[in-house]
Amino acid sequence: MRVKLVAGNWKMNGSLVSNQVLIKSLLPATGSLDGMECVLCAPYPYLAQLRDLLTNSRIKWGAQDVCRFESGAYTGAVSAAMLIDFGCSHVIVGHSERRTMFGDTDEVVAAKYRAAHGAGLTPILCVGETVAEREAGLTETVIGRQLAAVLRLVGAGAFARCVVAYEPVWAIGTGRTATPEQAQAVHAFIRQLVAGEDREIAAQLPLLYGGSVKAANSAQLFAMPDVDGGLIGSASLDAAEFAAICRSAAQAVG
Repeated sequence: MRVKLVAGNWKMNGSLVSNQVLIKSLLPATGSLDGMECVLCAPYPYLAQLRDLLTNSRIKWGAQDVCRFESGAYTGAVSAAMLIDFGCSHVIVGHSERRTMFGDTDEVVAAKYRAAHGAGLTPILCVGETVAEREAGLTETVIGRQLAAVLRLVGAGAFARCVVAYEPVWAIGTGRTATPEQAQAVHAFIRQLVAGEDREIAAQLPLLYGGSVKAANSAQLFAMPDVDGGLIGSASLDAAEFAAICRSAAQAVG
């Protein structure tokens, strides 16, 4: 059975003071939840703080991006090995904001995935379409292309330790969200695509939905058979809201 997973993406938010307040509220609120996992993905400067606050808790921590190179003259970059040094378990790769604002191509995302996976991190691979692509009927074409780039480079075997997050670009930070049925349809397509390479791995692959997930809609989304949790943006900065989403995931188990 796939474990439900809720991953918080803080994006470029946080401070030493606000992070501590948030985490101290989250720890008791999530400590008794069974059957689900929780990960917080923070900006690089706060990874040491998360390590200090979350060690020996049920909440894991990770980063929001990683360099595709192992080391060298890449000013400003952070390698997978450096993230391991700070106790990270996960790293987001291919988030739509990295693709659209920073120019990460499918090939660059695949290379980042390979670097993260090779170092022992669990990549959270983001895929998703823009509103124009959805309206043009290209959702499956776009997602198929994004997944194919990774599969070509690392093979289906590397998906045995991986999370895929479907994040429709048109629903990120807009207040709009895919209906549970829309999310399920895309998640089923993703699982089917990976099953074309390896059925066993596809069956165990956690698929998250990311796109304006809130406490109010999380239970309906997580009830879908191929929605295994959420990649949570702004709501992950609100302890009560994020804890409620985690409770929805725990209640959806079984």
